[in-house]
Amino acid sequence: MKAIVVHEGGEVSKGATPRSGVKRGVSIVDFILRIVAALCTLGGALAMGTTRETLPFATQFVKFRAEFNNIPTFVFFVISNSIACVYLVLSLALSFFHILRTTAVKSRILLVFLDTVMFGLLTTGASAAAAIVYVAHYGNSSANWFPFCQQYNNFCQRISGSLIGSFIAIVLFMILILLSAISISKH
Repeated sequence: MKAIVVHEGGEVSKGATPRSGVKRGVSIVDFILRIVAALCTLGGALAMGTTRETLPFATQFVKFRAEFNNIPTFVFFVISNSIACVYLVLSLALSFFHILRTTAVKSRILLVFLDTVMFGLLTTGASAAAAIVYVAHYGNSSANWFPFCQQYNNFCQRISGSLIGSFIAIVLFMILILLSAISISKH
């Protein structure tokens, strides 16, 4: 929408309202945050998905191996991060559309809904994996689960590091949902 603005000198000019400029700025920040969140989820999925470590035993024929796919929670973590990453890449098109069309409301509502769904999926995957990583580091003496990170140090460092990218993406999703709500609001 174009508004007519009257300057002090009596000149009349047609230009965008200040609200439109704010919405465009919010849309640009939304686009950038989506790129960063996609990189974080991709990094988390790749770091977890490529994690494995092999320890030799008394002989070279017997080896102990730790891989991410031995633990179903880590598989869910990789899948949830991968789904969120694909969604974020696909949502870049809508986000770019919002930079061009700041008045689009229905597509923003759709984006808020889908962002909330992806936020929930990513949060469940990261939280479940964080619980397993905690048990791997510290164990649980009442359940007789011993920490295995003393033996598989590199494995545990990588799975702990993969959680960082995922939790950064979760925070970015919170910001994205708030930004979308701000740009939808009328006031």
